[in-house]
Amino acid sequence: MEDFPEGTVWLVGAGPGDPELVTRKGERLIRAASVLFYDALVGPEVLALARPGTRMVHVGKRSGRHSQDQGSIDRLIVAAALAGERVVRLKGGDPAIFARATEEMAACRAAGVSVRICPGITAASAAAAALDTSLTLRGLARKLTFVTAHVRAGEVLDLDWQALADPQSTLAVYMGKASAAGMARHLLAAGLPPETPVAIVENASLPAERTLRTRLDLLGLAARSALGDGPALLLIGEALREPVGVTTAAKYHQSIGGA
Repeated sequence: MEDFPEGTVWLVGAGPGDPELVTRKGERLIRAASVLFYDALVGPEVLALARPGTRMVHVGKRSGRHSQDQGSIDRLIVAAALAGERVVRLKGGDPAIFARATEEMAACRAAGVSVRICPGITAASAAAAALDTSLTLRGLARKLTFVTAHVRAGEVLDLDWQALADPQSTLAVYMGKASAAGMARHLLAAGLPPETPVAIVENASLPAERTLRTRLDLLGLAARSALGDGPALLLIGEALREPVGVTTAAKYHQSIGGA
């Protein structure tokens, strides 16, 4: 392949989980790879896109249970490329959004290995599709902000809460399930109204997808009592307010507090 010679690396976005949401380019690169280093959130249906005989290496990190530390992952990728393999580093969502792409690209470049990015559909887009809604709204939600609530053990979630509590913005919180109560508390203290609509989408785009609508002052309760073990994304802002009379059909849909 002209854009994927031996000894090179592609960071490929696997999308939110549904294999039909992998881009055509992403699928082509997956099929061309001789080795896939894949994350915990990359499901078997996406891995099945690879050719028979492709070497599969799980390097996923989830909820503090790390199969490999980041430095080890970097070394594995570089070693495979230097051995002449076509390397795909397969990441859930988009490689450029909360996916440690910078470290892996830096390691490759330091070793003289060519590395490129193939974008993927990020979880916030899949969550919006699950809710049949837009994340922006003319005249009301003019800005979309992505943040991650994931912090290393012992660290405190330290964000610019005043900037995030913008009533004309939609806030998409990645890896926010465990920190939902704290997020709500900080945003309320920064002035965001208690009745601000919130949606939580668990397992976006997958058969086990669940959506939950609530309001900001009940977010902690909702996340604690109504979610399972799957990855969840929080969406906060007026763009999430359901029009009167609109229902979400053929999906598990639950309301707490009446957003």
